[in-house]
Amino acid sequence: MLIDSHCHLDDKQFDPDRADVITRARESGVERMMAIGTGNGPPDLEAALRLARQYDFIYATVGVHPHDAAKATPETFAAMEALAAEATAKSKVLAIGEIGLDYHYDFSPRDIQRDVFLTQLKLAGRAGKPIVIHTREAWDDTLALLREHWSGGGIIHCFSGGPVEARQALDLGFHLSFGGVITFPKAEALREAARMVPEDRLLIETDAPYLAPVPKRGKRNEPAFMVETVRRLAEVRGVAPERIAEATTANFERLLLNCNFQ
Repeated sequence: MLIDSHCHLDDKQFDPDRADVITRARESGVERMMAIGTGNGPPDLEAALRLARQYDFIYATVGVHPHDAAKATPETFAAMEALAAEATAKSKVLAIGEIGLDYHYDFSPRDIQRDVFLTQLKLAGRAGKPIVIHTREAWDDTLALLREHWSGGGIIHCFSGGPVEARQALDLGFHLSFGGVITFPKAEALREAARMVPEDRLLIETDAPYLAPVPKRGKRNEPAFMVETVRRLAEVRGVAPERIAEATTANFERLLLNCNFQ
């Protein structure tokens, strides 16, 4: 059994065949998925929840992506807090995310990104939820805010750093989630990081519809393609793909399901 810990099933690229995409995922062994609830940004916080409520095996997050930070209002955070506080069996909100900083595109001003990130860290702490981190070209600022304001669990989504960054994230208690980038020919520093991550801190994801793995690179990504990422990660770590599946499933359950449903 595989769990896709990060996919954007609400994306408009899936509008023509979303049900088929979900069926293919299940047929390929991806039995559970965590749909990321940032959508097109505020005021809509339920992009992932709408899917999670349709399928027993799909879970959700809620959050404001750094790209959309400038859209956030006090009403946004009040609504997010209410969703995170709902009875978990009803809401299926496992985490707050994806949240963080993105200095590559700067779609929202950096000071606003930092303020919104901090607000969501505090909200996640009050809700007792793990966080899902997006960081791009903002590693130092992301870590600085986490060191000062976060002491709970979480995921560095689509980890793309090397061993130094991996060690910094691990020291803060985070799980590292690996996606299709690990299959890219030039991603040797990432593969070196993947070799050193303790087995009990590994997760896998697609970030679908983005970052399809080799040999699907360049196509629309979907959860069924995660089997290619698992194969490559298993080769990198010198273990069987079944070991990766078993470990990452156990890690997801411990970090996210047990946290929310015990």
